[in-house]
Amino acid sequence: MAFKRDKKEEEEGGGNPFQNLEKTSVLQEARTFNDTPVNPRKCTHILTKILYLLNQGEQLGLTEATEVFFAMTKLFQSKDVVLRRMVYLGIKELSSLAEDVIIVTSSLTKDMTGREDLYRAAAIRALCSITDVTMLQAIERYMKQAIVDRNPAVSSAALVSSLHLTKVAGEVVKRWVNEAQEAVNSDSIMVQYHALGVLYHIRKSDRLAVTKLVAKLGRMSLKSPFAVCMLIRIVCKLLEEEGGEWADSPLFEFVESCLRHKSETVVYEAAHAIVNMKNTTQRELAPAVSVLQLFCSSPKPTLRFAAVRTLNKVAMSHPTAVTACNLDLENLITDTNRSIATLAITTLLKTGAESSVDRLMKQIASFVCEISDEFKIVVVQAIRALCFKFPRKHSVLMNFLSTMLRDEGGLEYKASIADTVITIIEENPDAKETGLAHLCEFIEDCEHTSLAVRVLHLLGKEGPLTKQPSRYIRFIYNRVILENAVVRAAAVSAMAQFGAACPDLLPNVQVLLARCQMDSDDEVRDRATYYHSILERSDKPLANHFIVDTLQVSVPSLEKALHQYTLNPSAIPFDMKSVPLASAVPTEDPNAVIKIATDGIITTPGPKVPVLSREESNAEKLLSVPQLANLPGPLFHSSDSVQLTESETEYVVRCFKHTFPQHLVLQFECLNTLSDQLLENVRVQLEPSAGFEIVKEISCPHLQYGETGNTYVVLKFPDALDATIGTCGATLKFIVKDCDPNTGLPDCEEGYDDEYMLEDVEISLSDQIRKVVKVNFGAAWEEAGDVGYSELEDMYSLASTLTLEEAVSNVIAFLGMQPAERTDKVPSGKSSHTLFLAGVFRGGHEVLVRAKLALADGVTMQLTVRSTDEQVAQLITSTVG
Repeated sequence: MAFKRDKKEEEEGGGNPFQNLEKTSVLQEARTFNDTPVNPRKCTHILTKILYLLNQGEQLGLTEATEVFFAMTKLFQSKDVVLRRMVYLGIKELSSLAEDVIIVTSSLTKDMTGREDLYRAAAIRALCSITDVTMLQAIERYMKQAIVDRNPAVSSAALVSSLHLTKVAGEVVKRWVNEAQEAVNSDSIMVQYHALGVLYHIRKSDRLAVTKLVAKLGRMSLKSPFAVCMLIRIVCKLLEEEGGEWADSPLFEFVESCLRHKSETVVYEAAHAIVNMKNTTQRELAPAVSVLQLFCSSPKPTLRFAAVRTLNKVAMSHPTAVTACNLDLENLITDTNRSIATLAITTLLKTGAESSVDRLMKQIASFVCEISDEFKIVVVQAIRALCFKFPRKHSVLMNFLSTMLRDEGGLEYKASIADTVITIIEENPDAKETGLAHLCEFIEDCEHTSLAVRVLHLLGKEGPLTKQPSRYIRFIYNRVILENAVVRAAAVSAMAQFGAACPDLLPNVQVLLARCQMDSDDEVRDRATYYHSILERSDKPLANHFIVDTLQVSVPSLEKALHQYTLNPSAIPFDMKSVPLASAVPTEDPNAVIKIATDGIITTPGPKVPVLSREESNAEKLLSVPQLANLPGPLFHSSDSVQLTESETEYVVRCFKHTFPQHLVLQFECLNTLSDQLLENVRVQLEPSAGFEIVKEISCPHLQYGETGNTYVVLKFPDALDATIGTCGATLKFIVKDCDPNTGLPDCEEGYDDEYMLEDVEISLSDQIRKVVKVNFGAAWEEAGDVGYSELEDMYSLASTLTLEEAVSNVIAFLGMQPAERTDKVPSGKSSHTLFLAGVFRGGHEVLVRAKLALADGVTMQLTVRSTDEQVAQLITSTVG
């Protein structure tokens, strides 16, 4: 019986024999290395333990690592092949931890040049891991010989080590180009591949040299399919750098010719490269798609998977190009490999007609329970795309998604479904009530707190705007009774939204909030008391400000500002206008965990890191410039970059505009693309528009080849608002010193003045307005009329060639304000549309805009502006005109 029990335990597996290793005991065992004679088997086992600990992240101190290293060098006296190769691995791992590792150089050099081929390759790798620039020249001759060695393992080892050495001694490795060129002609597949890698790395900074290399190797018949794949990638990089029209380029012809290569690896690489190129047309895609179509019927599962995955990606941007493959894809729906079947059916969903949706959904339902969560997420993503493509099919797709919500699954899977349903609700008004009903059912049994909170937030935002808001109160209050404190707090906030937006429901909501004031959790009690006290005043503007449209400032910035205020007490009250506004585009809910790549690869999310807004990030960078640290007021707004030069010119300059309450900081980011010039005292000479005053100019002291430097100009805004929009002329000025392209050192101390004309810098209305979110724009608009906002209205005729959609986009971009209530989406077939916009002008002046657009011969717009400042309203109406 004992024999049988032992046998069974052995069959079950003994687990990891190194699992419970302790560093101290292993280091004590390492003293065995000093024994004479050496015990190869025992020493090999101890070395394995040391390498295991290092690869598990165990930290060795300097003394410990050095002692182990020097004890290990005693093992060179053993002739055991396995032990010797373990020693080489040990040297590589400890070379960065121990001192005086250079002592083994002579032993490694001897092994590298010896007759034992089993030693030579590993010795080269170990030697190169401990070599620095000064030592490399001593072994340079041996490295050159190893690169062209007849033994493929030795040659590959030398080539790969050369690649690693380029990080510390790139100039020395460049001298090995002839040997690498000879290795490209090797009969070994791996040697040819590694040699091409070294050659490209040596020449990659010289576009002409790379082009010549590609032209030469393109005419050769490379034996290594891996080398051909690398060549295809190099060619694609060159084509991307060329930009423009590349379809008739000889380089593209080479990639296309690889579609007829005898190696399936090369054929797939070429097809993959073509479909991933930017701006490809259907004509260029056709041969690649044909090849992938052939792979769909391959007996090899790997080829079928590769083909259908790539076609899935093509279907996102060029669905019509994949339509020809639909029959082959339908045959893959029944593939034994469920990953292939899933990708096939999701591709068909993107390319199929509206009439085929029902049939495909039935086929998915037949096997969706058999596939893993990762591929279920791919299906969900395909359904999301389908909802946008065929809005009328939302009921069928919503029902399918609700069924999937009820199935077993992890957080990522359930989050992807919930995210899809929420997106459909936000984008398709007809699907709102159906989607909310499904989500209400989902939170009844939802075991994920983060998802329950997100759904409750959505119910609070969208529920009051539906035809029967009361139907959702029961689902929300159930969460107060049945769930944990986090969900209860979210439910209280959602109920308050109904109380603020629906007067008929206010008495009932107040009763429920009063009950929540007796909750066991202080956060829930505080929220209930806060909302109850606001709602009982029956003050609509107050409820709108503190419940519907909540605090617009950045919470991290508010915390910092309050902390600074408490450190420096003042008789002046704290001013909320001194705190930067929050980003208008809401970031992803911090509790939601959804990271899905569009090509079907699932990315596991890491821990959430607080994301700073663009303004907060730029404020930190500007504060690091001493001359800008004392600008009054917080950074109000940062613009996108504006190119002031062409991207191919010798000096590339782009401008960022940073708006403060009274000042405008123009940041000019300059790039020097000339290898034989060193620029000094780089600055931008500005010719400001009338009324602007230059307060400060900050130059960039040095700008070497390939480096990016910043120069700044600080302008003071004019007192008259109508003068704050204008155009400034700009000239880049600098001192040029000719220099050695290889070292970057100037040839002489004296330089000469030079200048470069830049595009004009436009200071626009959108540079002075920050987007803000208005959840209930109607209530905010009415309130603005009640409290006496300044109102101006005017009529405008827009360009006759514009469509309604283009007119809406242009107005949003020109004003730089945030669209409210999804009015940036123009329903198809409409001849009129009303656009709602909200923003804040610098200085904290609120602005609301209602633009009524009508399509006739051209687009006519009636623009109504309400603002807390009459001059701001006048500025907007006059600027649009």
